[in-house]
Amino acid sequence: MELVGIVFLWIGVGFSAIGILGLVRLPDLYTRLHASGKVSTVGLCSLLLGAACLMPSASLKLLALTIFALLTLPVSTHAIAAAAYRSGLPLRRVVRDEMADRMEYTQASRLGKDRAA
Repeated sequence: MELVGIVFLWIGVGFSAIGILGLVRLPDLYTRLHASGKVSTVGLCSLLLGAACLMPSASLKLLALTIFALLTLPVSTHAIAAAAYRSGLPLRRVVRDEMADRMEYTQASRLGKDRAA
Protein backbone atom coordinates (compact mmCIF):
# COMPACT_ATOMS: atom_id res chain seq x y z
CA MET A 1 0.00 0.00 0.00
CA GLU A 2 2.91 2.31 0.72
CA LEU A 3 4.31 1.80 -2.79
CA VAL A 4 0.94 2.62 -4.36
CA GLY A 5 0.76 5.80 -2.26
CA ILE A 6 4.22 6.90 -3.34
CA VAL A 7 3.37 6.26 -7.00
CA PHE A 8 0.23 8.40 -6.70
CA LEU A 9 2.24 11.15 -5.00
CA TRP A 10 4.80 11.16 -7.82
CA ILE A 11 2.05 11.27 -10.43
CA GLY A 12 0.56 14.28 -8.65
CA VAL A 13 3.92 16.01 -8.42
CA GLY A 14 4.58 15.30 -12.11
CA PHE A 15 1.24 16.75 -13.20
CA SER A 16 1.82 19.80 -11.01
CA ALA A 17 5.26 20.40 -12.55
CA ILE A 18 3.93 20.04 -16.10
CA GLY A 19 1.00 22.32 -15.29
CA ILE A 20 3.24 25.02 -13.89
CA LEU A 21 5.38 24.80 -17.01
CA GLY A 22 2.19 25.18 -19.06
CA LEU A 23 1.19 28.28 -17.09
CA VAL A 24 4.53 29.87 -17.86
CA ARG A 25 4.84 28.84 -21.51
CA LEU A 26 1.33 28.94 -22.99
CA PRO A 27 0.29 32.10 -24.87
CA ASP A 28 -3.18 33.11 -23.69
CA LEU A 29 -5.60 32.80 -20.80
CA TYR A 30 -7.65 30.01 -22.35
CA THR A 31 -4.75 27.65 -22.90
CA ARG A 32 -3.32 28.54 -19.49
CA LEU A 33 -6.68 27.69 -17.93
CA HIS A 34 -6.52 24.31 -19.63
CA ALA A 35 -3.13 23.65 -18.07
CA SER A 36 -4.19 24.85 -14.63
CA GLY A 37 -7.43 22.87 -14.86
CA LYS A 38 -5.52 19.65 -15.46
CA VAL A 39 -3.16 20.40 -12.60
CA SER A 40 -5.93 21.19 -10.19
CA THR A 41 -7.97 18.15 -11.11
CA VAL A 42 -5.56 15.32 -11.89
CA GLY A 43 -2.62 16.56 -9.85
CA LEU A 44 -4.58 17.30 -6.69
CA CYS A 45 -6.61 14.09 -6.90
CA SER A 46 -3.44 12.04 -7.33
CA LEU A 47 -1.85 13.75 -4.35
CA LEU A 48 -4.95 13.15 -2.23
CA LEU A 49 -5.19 9.49 -3.25
CA GLY A 50 -1.49 9.02 -2.49
CA ALA A 51 -1.96 10.58 0.93
CA ALA A 52 -4.98 8.33 1.52
CA CYS A 53 -2.86 5.26 0.77
CA LEU A 54 -0.10 6.43 3.11
CA MET A 55 -2.42 7.52 5.94
CA PRO A 56 -5.26 4.98 6.22
CA SER A 57 -6.69 6.73 9.28
CA ALA A 58 -7.55 9.80 7.18
CA SER A 59 -8.44 7.96 3.98
CA LEU A 60 -12.20 8.57 4.22
CA LYS A 61 -11.72 12.34 4.54
CA LEU A 62 -9.16 12.39 1.72
CA LEU A 63 -11.45 10.33 -0.52
CA ALA A 64 -14.29 12.77 0.16
CA LEU A 65 -11.99 15.68 -0.73
CA THR A 66 -11.02 13.89 -3.95
CA ILE A 67 -14.65 13.45 -4.97
CA PHE A 68 -15.39 17.08 -4.12
CA ALA A 69 -12.40 18.23 -6.18
CA LEU A 70 -13.47 16.10 -9.16
CA LEU A 71 -16.93 17.67 -9.06
CA THR A 72 -16.01 21.32 -8.51
CA LEU A 73 -12.62 22.12 -10.05
CA PRO A 74 -13.58 21.62 -13.73
CA VAL A 75 -16.72 23.71 -13.18
CA SER A 76 -14.73 26.61 -11.73
CA THR A 77 -12.24 26.49 -14.61
CA HIS A 78 -15.10 26.56 -17.10
CA ALA A 79 -16.75 29.48 -15.30
CA ILE A 80 -13.53 31.51 -15.43
CA ALA A 81 -13.11 30.79 -19.15
CA ALA A 82 -16.73 31.71 -19.89
CA ALA A 83 -16.40 34.98 -17.97
CA ALA A 84 -13.21 35.84 -19.85
CA TYR A 85 -14.89 35.09 -23.18
CA ARG A 86 -17.94 37.18 -22.30
CA SER A 87 -15.75 40.10 -21.28
CA GLY A 88 -14.13 40.04 -24.71
CA LEU A 89 -10.67 38.74 -23.87
CA PRO A 90 -9.21 37.72 -27.24
CA LEU A 91 -7.74 34.35 -28.10
CA ARG A 92 -4.16 34.31 -29.34
CA ARG A 93 -5.03 32.52 -32.57
CA VAL A 94 -8.61 31.77 -33.58
CA VAL A 95 -9.16 28.76 -35.79
CA ARG A 96 -12.91 28.51 -35.26
CA ASP A 97 -15.09 30.40 -32.80
CA GLU A 98 -18.14 28.25 -32.10
CA MET A 99 -19.36 30.49 -29.29
CA ALA A 100 -19.71 33.64 -31.41
CA ASP A 101 -23.22 32.81 -32.68
CA ARG A 102 -24.37 31.73 -29.24
CA MET A 103 -23.03 34.89 -27.60
CA GLU A 104 -24.79 37.10 -30.17
CA TYR A 105 -28.04 35.31 -29.40
CA THR A 106 -27.67 35.73 -25.63
CA GLN A 107 -26.71 39.37 -25.93
CA ALA A 108 -29.70 40.01 -28.19
CA SER A 109 -32.06 38.24 -25.78
CA ARG A 110 -30.71 40.32 -22.90
CA LEU A 111 -31.49 43.47 -24.84
CA GLY A 112 -34.95 42.19 -25.80
CA LYS A 113 -34.27 42.18 -29.53
CA ASP A 114 -35.41 38.61 -30.12
CA ARG A 115 -39.00 39.12 -28.91
CA ALA A 116 -41.55 38.59 -31.62
CA ALA A 117 -44.22 40.84 -30.07
